[in-house]
Amino acid sequence: MKKKILIVAIVVTLILALDQFIKIYIKSTFYPGESHLLLGDWFRLEYIENQGMAFGTTFGTQAWHKLALSLFRIIAIGALVYYWIKQAKKGVRLEFLIAIGFVFAGATGNLIDSMVYDFAFTYDPCMPFNHLSGSGVESECGFYGAIETRHTGFLFGNVVDMFKFHAYWPEWIPYLGEREVFPAIWNIADGAITLGVVIIFIRQKKYFSQPVKADEGTLSSSVDEDEVD
Repeated sequence: MKKKILIVAIVVTLILALDQFIKIYIKSTFYPGESHLLLGDWFRLEYIENQGMAFGTTFGTQAWHKLALSLFRIIAIGALVYYWIKQAKKGVRLEFLIAIGFVFAGATGNLIDSMVYDFAFTYDPCMPFNHLSGSGVESECGFYGAIETRHTGFLFGNVVDMFKFHAYWPEWIPYLGEREVFPAIWNIADGAITLGVVIIFIRQKKYFSQPVKADEGTLSSSVDEDEVD
């Protein structure tokens, strides 16, 4: 069990380190909306920040909306740790524990943004990603004067996203033709969560199958022999 814990801990640490390194690099060197080709013309880096959930989805404009989302992440992370420990004690496959680790690392990576980025970086109310109509928080923004911006502080920070697929469905495909294959902009944390969930979904029969008891196997064997006779 100790070996499994060490392996998963290394995987989680690497994901978190890579996620935060890229986010800090993008936030420190890119200007809002800046975009660069990364792999040919179909994959690029594009700096945005989102105030909501994974892949840029939003949740609401009031302080309690963002706080509820951050608290949900904390509860979900705690539940994942508890479930992971229970599964590790049962001696489940290392592959399954790593898949759970992917989800844990992704959720934690985005939570870190919300927890500390408003303190680690200077808050700019003029940045378009900080604008939030209906928030009730007014800030002065140079030429534009008073504008409504998001709430700030612990658990209220934006999540940094940067990866974008720049590919379109062929024109001849009904309903999807000429639309973006995947329009959302995402980060390593989002990718880790998605990968972990996909692995669990694809491999669920291996992870959750119940072993056949010895007496049941013996009974089945004896039944088969009787049928042969």
